[in-house]
Amino acid sequence: NTTRGGDTVARLGGDEFVALLQGLDKGEECAAMLERLLTAIAHPFTINNKSFVISASIGVSIYPLDDEDPDTLLRHADQAMYAAKQSGKNRFLIYDPALDRFARDQHEKLERIRRALARREFVLFYQPKVNMRTGAIIGAEALIRWQHPERGLLPPAEFLPVIEDHPLAIEVGEWVIDTALAQMEQWQAGGLNIPVSVNVGALQLQQENFVERLQEIITAHPEILPGSLEVEVLETTALADLVKISKVIDNCRKIGVMFALDDFGTGYSSLTYLKRLPVTLLKIDQSFVRDMLDDPDDMAILEGVLGLGIAFRRHVIAEGVETAEHGTLLLQLGCELGQGYGISRPIPAQQLPLWTTTWQPNPAWADLQPVSRDDLPLLFASVEHRAWIAAFKSYLKGECETVPPLDHRQCRFGTWLEDEGQARHGIQPTFQAIAQLHLHVHVLATELQGLNASGQNFEALARLDELDYLKDSLLKQLEMLVQKNRQLAK
Repeated sequence: NTTRGGDTVARLGGDEFVALLQGLDKGEECAAMLERLLTAIAHPFTINNKSFVISASIGVSIYPLDDEDPDTLLRHADQAMYAAKQSGKNRFLIYDPALDRFARDQHEKLERIRRALARREFVLFYQPKVNMRTGAIIGAEALIRWQHPERGLLPPAEFLPVIEDHPLAIEVGEWVIDTALAQMEQWQAGGLNIPVSVNVGALQLQQENFVERLQEIITAHPEILPGSLEVEVLETTALADLVKISKVIDNCRKIGVMFALDDFGTGYSSLTYLKRLPVTLLKIDQSFVRDMLDDPDDMAILEGVLGLGIAFRRHVIAEGVETAEHGTLLLQLGCELGQGYGISRPIPAQQLPLWTTTWQPNPAWADLQPVSRDDLPLLFASVEHRAWIAAFKSYLKGECETVPPLDHRQCRFGTWLEDEGQARHGIQPTFQAIAQLHLHVHVLATELQGLNASGQNFEALARLDELDYLKDSLLKQLEMLVQKNRQLAK
């Protein structure tokens, strides 16, 4: 019902179709028609009692504006379609001469990456994964880098997006798996047995013979023990075709390969998806971990993910452990497994054996047990206080226009202090010290705000060290309160 009597739709081959739409003289008429076409294509349909949803990327060329030659018009439409895919799919783009330059540039980049693969310019670095409480090394993640002869060592963001929707992504992905397995064989020969995880992109995972190809690569490395290889797949990739990906994961488990759900929490997770996806590990996205010290909402997401992991009997590892404070808070929340710059940056393969013999966990993490559920509000209170301090400093530095509440009873920490905090901890001397420090923080902040309002911003900024001192003192008292409550519970 979307196309009209004079329109023509034909299949070029594979999943590519062409539509010849007549009588669309104005751009808005063309756009409206294409929007209807996208909506019609995205309408759910049923096959054998199973519901499916697909989307389309549409490229448009206009006769005679772009050209009068049919082959040229088709080529222009194809270029526009490719650009639509690259910009997010499920959309249309009308041909622009700039697309010619884009297509040529894209082709050159693809060819350069293809040559880099043939010339062995890619290398793998390995980032360790550890149990932060015990110090045990539980594995390493293989991360691709490009040792570019002119530009030096390039991170994956410089080249992987170029091949994301291109068959070359499969070649690179298989190279990563084969190279990681070969490296594991070398480590094993030297006495180091360590599991390794590899990242597999959507295009590679969704190929029909993925399991067979994986089996072939593993068979070429007979010394590798079953269960030593783990595949990490993005949450959004796994959930895009839940039935198919679940079957792939099940088949891989039969040959000893485990799966981890990467960037967990960034997609559209639900309890149903977790129930149906047979992954063994959830990797909490580093954006939540990185900001958890200063963002109560990120910490709430983190706590929720940990709860899901326990409920569904999944292991959980936190990415983005950048400091000792990150590790301490994660351990207090009950997350023992971690990965990040606070543990180790990705390192060359030849350096990993030495790293495994010399690494020691931060002394503050030793045997650090999770806090009780009754004391979780204390952890949230510390994060809320950090968040308020960070917001006030940003305001004073001119980085934001809104000053946080200066009344000590109106900030989120103050609300907790006078309500839940007072009711549970009010009789403890440590709590009274916390209340006094919090009051001093707001008195000082009000004074600094007064200096700022009177044009003495430089003087106000010069006294931020005083604010940091009070903040650190308050956080130490909160930690003491957690420790005292733990001792009383024994």
